[in-house]
Amino acid sequence: MVKTRVEKDLLGEKQIPANVLWGIHTARAVENFPILGNRIHTELIKAFGEVKLACAQTNNQLGFWDNQKKAEAIEKASAEISSGLLNEHILVDALQGGAGTSTNMNVNEVIANRALQIIGEPLGKYEIISPLDDINLHQSTNDTFPTALKIASIRLLRELEQSVLDLQEAFQQKEKEFAHIVKIGRTQLQDAVLTTLGREMSAYAEAFNRDRWRIYKCEERLRVVNLGGTAIGTGLGAPKQFIFRVVDRLRENTNIGLARAENLIDGTQNVDVFVEVSGILKAHASNLLKISNDLRLLSSGPDAGFGEINLPQKQAGSSIMPGKVNPVIPEAVAQAAILTMGNDQIIAQACSAGNLELNQFMPLIAHTLLQTLTILNSACKIFREHCVVGITANEDVCKKSVENSTAIITALIPKIGYNEASKLIQKAKTESLSIREIAVRNGLFTDKEFENLITPEAVCRLGN
Repeated sequence: MVKTRVEKDLLGEKQIPANVLWGIHTARAVENFPILGNRIHTELIKAFGEVKLACAQTNNQLGFWDNQKKAEAIEKASAEISSGLLNEHILVDALQGGAGTSTNMNVNEVIANRALQIIGEPLGKYEIISPLDDINLHQSTNDTFPTALKIASIRLLRELEQSVLDLQEAFQQKEKEFAHIVKIGRTQLQDAVLTTLGREMSAYAEAFNRDRWRIYKCEERLRVVNLGGTAIGTGLGAPKQFIFRVVDRLRENTNIGLARAENLIDGTQNVDVFVEVSGILKAHASNLLKISNDLRLLSSGPDAGFGEINLPQKQAGSSIMPGKVNPVIPEAVAQAAILTMGNDQIIAQACSAGNLELNQFMPLIAHTLLQTLTILNSACKIFREHCVVGITANEDVCKKSVENSTAIITALIPKIGYNEASKLIQKAKTESLSIREIAVRNGLFTDKEFENLITPEAVCRLGN
């Protein structure tokens, strides 16, 4: 028979397994919110531990606990939460009512019970160390949850920025590798003018360079926190010294340039900053989607498509068509991008649906934003590692397309004019000859002059 302990809240009593670190508030939340089946993101748990540690250190420094052994135990337990040692005890579902109160209380109960363990007291002995009176001292869910979310988001943004930079550099390497390969440029999927495969890759690198810069700038928005504002931003229940000191302590502990919001009421009720950040992530997703689809097109075939590049072959592509290999990495990246765009809409709606002094949908905002950051980071990594770095060019295919395409004709216009060029195209089609063959035969160019028109230097020259 499982041993239990009895815990109480304002709704009554509940039997809790005797050896667990969580308590009655966590137990009720687990029963009430079996929705996603996903627990809290590990980065949010870590950040919550850091918030609790900063609060505990500030309360201890200000002398709110006369028992130093108790204060040190609370600090140690909070540090264990932030280090990930107690993740298994954070059980609540990522989606929950109460603006994140269930998450806050799960963390509070685990810290309280772990601190009781440290000082050798029985679990649930809350008259000695209380989840509410001690661990939540001078705090509210409404200032700790958003603050923890911003810290978690900043950390994941920093990881994503590095992954985007790595992706940018991978395309820059391909730009150098393919600089000498002249190919057909296309508009509306139709042959247009000549370019190089290197220039095509350079455009992808530049897009990710913009993404990287945008992502870097997101931290400026997220570093302003409302910790110390307690319930609605008035600081009710917290002494002024605590409010002035706690963010400084959190900044020192995290090495993140955090600052207390000048208007804590605004910082508590309005969460539009998450919409702004999500919009930046959506912009990055749009580039991922466009570029991953471009690579699929350029590698299509291999015999009946564009076939200008080869993507690394990662797995057999069909259970019925022998030898078929699909562009699975760009396909996966595209799906991550589409999911990000959907998440952006969720975040916009959740952030705008708050009422008066608080946004009650913070759990949904947190889950969706952190999921987006995690997904994008993984997508960028696999895109680079399993696709971009292994791209090779089919030079013969590119050369043959250039020789046989009418796209070269635009380069002849400065010498022969638009109308004459149009006639040349018709002759080439009528006589089933290449533009080169027609132009040389009609004495418009020598073979060498024509060749000079399609060198990498000529097609990349800015202007005529």
